[in-house]
Amino acid sequence: MKLVFASNNPNKIKEIQQLLPDSIQVLSLSDINCDADIPETADTIEGNAILKANYVTEHYGYNCFADDSGLEVDALNGAPGVISARYAGDHKNDNDNIDKLLSELETENNRKANFKTVIALNLNGTQQLFTGIIHGTIIRERKGTNGFGYDPVFVPENDSRTFAELEMEEKSGISHRGKAVKQLAAFLNQ
Repeated sequence: MKLVFASNNPNKIKEIQQLLPDSIQVLSLSDINCDADIPETADTIEGNAILKANYVTEHYGYNCFADDSGLEVDALNGAPGVISARYAGDHKNDNDNIDKLLSELETENNRKANFKTVIALNLNGTQQLFTGIIHGTIIRERKGTNGFGYDPVFVPENDSRTFAELEMEEKSGISHRGKAVKQLAAFLNQ
């Protein structure tokens, strides 16, 4: 089965392909000649996942899934949340986003946070949502060189290493995206 993943992020595509059964081939947006910057104008993570999946299905006719993820920090009332990728501006720079986050948490003792991923699957005219959440804490300085986004400052519960210090397979096994993709895979295997 071929499924379009509404992304051109090679890190995400590789991470997700690794978690899905071999019988499912994941196509990127560029694989279907979609070079649109799909608008993410919803005010929730769920809403953005739905917008992206619906865009591909409506404009290209493919069975498709899309995800949206966000970092939700307790001390910041859930921010950056739905704007995690654009937290420091529309240029979507991971280092700038981390700098802004660490600056805002500088005097804060409550460093609890969670990563949340929602996957919207459009398959044969129906839509399903899958949600993965992992709790953890934000540390005060970057550690590790793997991963992307806020990985260098996020330590998952029951571990002492950041996501950026974990190997991809290790991270995929416990991450928010990994949890959501496992639900997607279980659904597709039915």
